[in-house]
Amino acid sequence: MNSTVYAPDFIRGISIRQPWTACIVHGDKRVENRPHAWAPGWRLLHAGAEIDRAALRDPLVARTIRGRELHTRAVLGIARITGSHGSYTDDRGLCSEWAQRDCFHVDLDDVHALPLPVPCGGALGPWRVPLEVFEQVLLQLPHLERLFPEAPS
Repeated sequence: MNSTVYAPDFIRGISIRQPWTACIVHGDKRVENRPHAWAPGWRLLHAGAEIDRAALRDPLVARTIRGRELHTRAVLGIARITGSHGSYTDDRGLCSEWAQRDCFHVDLDDVHALPLPVPCGGALGPWRVPLEVFEQVLLQLPHLERLFPEAPS
């Protein structure tokens, strides 16, 4: 029997491999590349278990993460998805230097980094957040409590 108590339904977690999570939380990466569009809303930014080693050689990534520890298996921040759109296949170019061709671009805004990582398992796709993880996030970012009136106090 699963006795996990979950955070309210308005919040979900998304797992992103490092170094991409660090580029969102500590840099200016505001587009997440995914195979399909995602619904708007708040998401906890979770660094998955694996590191994308090839991405470490990308100069844009290297500049963004220089001097940072790449935590894995932990929530590192929170962001708001404001929309999703497909990549352009014509000469208009990409919407961001972080965007990749032939995928959906999930637009991120209101990114807030946590002072300390919150250890947590993740999952593929948006996943339900254990209440204790959400409470630890709010303890580190108390100014966000006003955004989540449904959050437990």
